[in-house]
Amino acid sequence: MTAAVAWPVAPRRIGVFRALMLGDMLCAVPALRAISARWPQAELVLIGLPWAREWARRLPMVQRFVEFPGWPGLPEREPDLAALPGWLQAMQAERFDLLLQLHGSGSVVNHLLAACAPQRLAGFAEPDDLAPEPALFTRWPRQGHEIERLLHLTDHLGLPRQGTAMLLPLAEEDRARATALLAAEGAGGGPYACVHAGARFSSRRWPAERFAAVADQLARQGLRIVLTGSEGERPLVQQLRQAMRQPVIDLTGRTDFWSLAALVQGARLLLSNDTGVSHVAAAVGTPSVVVSSGSDVARWAPLDTGRHTVLWADTPCRPCGHEHCPYQHECALAVGVDEVAAVALRRAIDPAPAAPAAPRTEEATP
Repeated sequence: MTAAVAWPVAPRRIGVFRALMLGDMLCAVPALRAISARWPQAELVLIGLPWAREWARRLPMVQRFVEFPGWPGLPEREPDLAALPGWLQAMQAERFDLLLQLHGSGSVVNHLLAACAPQRLAGFAEPDDLAPEPALFTRWPRQGHEIERLLHLTDHLGLPRQGTAMLLPLAEEDRARATALLAAEGAGGGPYACVHAGARFSSRRWPAERFAAVADQLARQGLRIVLTGSEGERPLVQQLRQAMRQPVIDLTGRTDFWSLAALVQGARLLLSNDTGVSHVAAAVGTPSVVVSSGSDVARWAPLDTGRHTVLWADTPCRPCGHEHCPYQHECALAVGVDEVAAVALRRAIDPAPAAPAAPRTEEATP
């Protein structure tokens, strides 16, 4: 239900606080788009973690980015306590007409954002949390997709929706770097599949040898297999590579974020765990097969089920917050190679079945 929120004066400077990681931020795009569409003349300032600076620069609805130094109780970044006083002074100097808390339930950050002294503060709040102007707050939804949870706030504020598509703007130089990486490995044209076996937590990883078995089947159908991962994931990727019988292109540790995204965009298919790169595929429109171990599927699975398939097993311990599985990793082991291979092969043969409109792929601002 939409709140009866009065906007006697249109805000001219709007701050949006969401200091989270890649998938979380991509899911915030529809809310950012709704805010920008409602007040197109306003300056929209995104407040987030350092990694998001370049992404925010490329978003057409964001005019400026402010780095957040972290805060006790927020796990995404070790707080830089020495930087906090200066950051708080800078936020107060911004004199935001409206500051929106899109971070989460509000239990940890609402007092911090109130100390930034905006003219109006809006966001999520539990019954006992700070909500200076109650009409501008709503409770954090405990169910549903992350995109819908965030849109619950913009709905509450009476901001018309502008769709649910995510956005990851790529530039030609991103694609050129991806092409150069493939060419350096002797890979000319032709279809390829990206296989990404890593994930931040080991509890979220499907076994490397199972990725290898599916990758071999894709390779036998004529797809080149491109292995991706960070430098820290090299031992895991090496394990996958050693288990494979077909040739591979190993680009582990050789991509930055943007060339990785371009590689995914150019792929026939992405095969991965439920991690950041799966959200990249959803944002750029590349079909994907995702094995979800432990995560909340209803919250994080791509909305476009015509293009993306998430395979998972319903175990009593889901959703999981453990870095390492304290049990027998039943959620991962219950997803079999044959099941994943069947879906992956089908996606590879028919990569663009009838489905909702593909996500927007606006070019990055030069």
